[in-house]
Amino acid sequence: MSPSILAVICFATWTILMALVMVNHRVFYVLTGRRRINTFTPDGVAVSPFQARACRVHANCYENLPVFAALVLGAVVSGRSAVTDSLAMVAVYARIVQSTVHLVSTSEIAVSIRATFWTVQIVIMIYWAVRLLLG
Repeated sequence: MSPSILAVICFATWTILMALVMVNHRVFYVLTGRRRINTFTPDGVAVSPFQARACRVHANCYENLPVFAALVLGAVVSGRSAVTDSLAMVAVYARIVQSTVHLVSTSEIAVSIRATFWTVQIVIMIYWAVRLLLG
């Protein structure tokens, strides 16, 4: 399996794990009687600050996964996976750090760290897009 395809699978798996973090938090609230199962809002704000962050982390994953996957799959299908192979897992690791920091804290330093790791991902994807488009 190429590093690029492995990275897409890892990114998708991370997205699923973040969904489970969000859902498990909600299940806890239901099982402890703090919330009724039909009272959750999509943004999680009404539950707790952590739930709001978990919802946002999950949403950010599924917002970025299609772009990441499209670039990687475009490279692989066109026989140009060398463009994405070297940085694919770097982007996934940056995603994991970004998500984890977001779940843990909203302090100024945490937001700066999170923004830095988000920027790393975006710069990698822009680099790939330019390389793939311009040859």
